[in-house]
Amino acid sequence: MSEPKEKGRGLFGRFFRGGSEPAKEPEAKPVEDAAQKAAPEVSTPEPPAAVPEPPAPEPAPPAAVAPIAPVPEPVKPEPVKQSWLQRLKSGLGKTSSKLTSGITDLFAKRKLDANTIDDLEDLLIQSDLGLETTTRITNAIGKGRFEKGISADEVRAILAAEVERVLMPVAKPLVINSSHKPHVVMMVGVNGTGKTTTIGKLANKYKAEGKSVVLAAGDTFRAAAIDQLKVWGERAGVPVVARAVGGDSAGLAYDALKQAQETGADVLLLDTAGRLQNKQALMEELEKVTRVLKKLDPAAPQDVVLVLDATTGQNALSQVEVFRDRAGVTGLIMTKLDGTARGGILVAIAAKFGLPVHAIGVGEGADDLQAFSAADFARAIAGI
Repeated sequence: MSEPKEKGRGLFGRFFRGGSEPAKEPEAKPVEDAAQKAAPEVSTPEPPAAVPEPPAPEPAPPAAVAPIAPVPEPVKPEPVKQSWLQRLKSGLGKTSSKLTSGITDLFAKRKLDANTIDDLEDLLIQSDLGLETTTRITNAIGKGRFEKGISADEVRAILAAEVERVLMPVAKPLVINSSHKPHVVMMVGVNGTGKTTTIGKLANKYKAEGKSVVLAAGDTFRAAAIDQLKVWGERAGVPVVARAVGGDSAGLAYDALKQAQETGADVLLLDTAGRLQNKQALMEELEKVTRVLKKLDPAAPQDVVLVLDATTGQNALSQVEVFRDRAGVTGLIMTKLDGTARGGILVAIAAKFGLPVHAIGVGEGADDLQAFSAADFARAIAGI
């Protein structure tokens, strides 16, 4: 019979060492506990001990730096000052180009005959020189030259001579009578011809000559015209008489003349509203302005200057006729010759009406309005 096992020698006895024999240590196995696999323990590592930062090195003394020389700005070349003749030729470039290129095409290796003369007539008329001046030019070119060769340069020389012959009698500057104070110059014309700008340029001119000038903003229909004349007055350092927009232009003209008389001004330059020559009521208003001026000075206005826009071409002829008859125009100023190929219209106007041409304008600058010279205009239009 086998001996009974001793109490505590079973499994619990080995774990709790309840028996007398010492419990054997179980061999270590690499198998992890199932509970540990299910919820592994995460240990949070302690932060490392702060390491003190090394002291910042002392800044080295700044090295000596040579001062940087400023970069000079590029020198802009001074604009070349052009003479009036150069500006005139440049301004009439479109008109002269049309004429001279047409003449060159006509007379290149071609004898002068009736067909050539007919073609030349068409070219001159299309350049707005007018029938009378065209006939004079073609007669001068054809005289004694039929069936002979003639160069384009010769034709241009004859063109310049004939144009100068037409313009010479009308080239008269606007002269201010110093014995009569004030000398009243009233500017008239249709809308957009440049009356207000022309007045401003004349104010600069007369002020530079030592004359005392008063400006009158008689275009009471347009606030822009009143403001523009005030700007010109500030530039020239001359007073401007103005009223509210929509005021009576005849009443303003009266007040301006009275102020000019009281201050002993040499010149009164009177602006007026632009008006179409076929508008009866507006032309009557212009006549009213003239009557009101004569109440203070029977000789006023001493000059009534019609300002023409060269770009209007043939329409300028009817403007001259109506304003001459209704407003008593005494002379002309033509503007915007630099913006058109129709500058020849001035020749046609001179030939038909014979009114003095006081000045012409070829730009916006104050110096771009100059006294009219027949010789300079003729050379510029012929491209010589």
